[in-house]
Amino acid sequence: MSARVRILLWLLLVMAVALASVAGTTRSILLRDADQRINGLLAQEAGEFANLQARGVDPETGEPFTEPSRLLYVFLDRQNADLDEELIGLVARPGRDPAQIIQRRDIPVALPLHKDDDAQLAIFESPDSTGVLERASGDIHWAKVEVARYGGEPDAAFVVAFHPQREERRADEVFRVLLAISGVALLMTIGIAWVVAGRILKPVRVVRSAAAQLTEQDLTRRIPVHGRDDVAALAETFNAMLDRLERAFAAQREFVDDAGHELRTPITIVRGHLEVMGDDPAEREETIRLVTDELDRMSRIVEDLLLLARAERPDFVRPEPVQLAELTADVYVNARTLGERDWQLTEVADREAELDPQRITQAMVQLAQNAVQHTTTGQTIRIGSRVDGSSAVEFYVVDSGPGVQPQDADVIFERFRRGTARRGARGSGAGLGLSIVRAIAEAHGGRVRLHDTEGGGATFVLTLEGVRT
Repeated sequence: MSARVRILLWLLLVMAVALASVAGTTRSILLRDADQRINGLLAQEAGEFANLQARGVDPETGEPFTEPSRLLYVFLDRQNADLDEELIGLVARPGRDPAQIIQRRDIPVALPLHKDDDAQLAIFESPDSTGVLERASGDIHWAKVEVARYGGEPDAAFVVAFHPQREERRADEVFRVLLAISGVALLMTIGIAWVVAGRILKPVRVVRSAAAQLTEQDLTRRIPVHGRDDVAALAETFNAMLDRLERAFAAQREFVDDAGHELRTPITIVRGHLEVMGDDPAEREETIRLVTDELDRMSRIVEDLLLLARAERPDFVRPEPVQLAELTADVYVNARTLGERDWQLTEVADREAELDPQRITQAMVQLAQNAVQHTTTGQTIRIGSRVDGSSAVEFYVVDSGPGVQPQDADVIFERFRRGTARRGARGSGAGLGLSIVRAIAEAHGGRVRLHDTEGGGATFVLTLEGVRT
């Protein structure tokens, strides 16, 4: 089921529940108002009769009423009842149902009260003064006022009854009309929502189509961005992801090509020496030495590749509190064994920082090895550490060699890339050393910088901005 259909179904469900609730609530309000009006009418009629019984006089005699029948006749003669209302006088008769005094008019119900003897008797004998009588032909809301003789025994009653069926039908009709209107509104809403959802989800479908068409060979497809809403932001994010993927795949292909080239060279050398190796012991010894050197170089390349692969993992560095002065001194001691140079420990940061001492030592030794490869015996190499004004930790290696050519500065930190101009004596590395340094710096939230040394040479600075001091 597509997202468009799911949106419409949820919208349909929510609107159906809301509209049904509105229709049901409206019906309940109408019925409640009808009940309040009916109760008001019953109370009004009963009050008027009670007032006439207590204070009224017979118009023929001018005296208070003494006969219940006369009181009921006079009251009913003066009243104009509602269409659904019945006014009835009931007078008790020994051994028989009560006699009734009614207004001569039509009541628009299936079975009026004055024709239902059982209902009349139930109301007449009820101890309550008001209530609701449930009948198969329709309920009756009623109120009763008892009439007493001078002796105090009630033998007559005034009953006002209301038939609510017409009010209920009116409420039901309104309810049905609201349901019909709600149905039309739902159909119109579904149509509009289908179009709107299609327009909103169109970029999502484009994203899905673009993702389906992407291949490792073709990552150039992009999604057009329109507007500044969330969908446009999604398209921009997807395009940015494609940019990263394209760069990653390009770097991966270049990496594989370069790795294959670097590994193919020692393999070719080893194969060539083994093919021409003769039986002379001295020749065999020299061949074994050359083959061993090439295998060692291959082993170093593989180890460096594995290290760079681990640099992408979150546990590549394991920070711990480290005294920078002690770490700098250890790096200086390790670097002095790399070659006969004028090694100088020029500066030491006297502070504690959280970093991975093994990775930092590895990076600094690699920079020192790089400096040795591009200097000659007796030339100066300076090592130090400091904390700059922004509290970033800096480790640096400064050599006095020929320096780095401007066209080489941007490429020497990339994998399998060496400078195009020779800085001095070059080793047999695969061009991965400075890439490892950059990976270690970035894993600490920092970077590695290169700039010229005053008086000649190159300065490599390992700036760790993401460590706490």
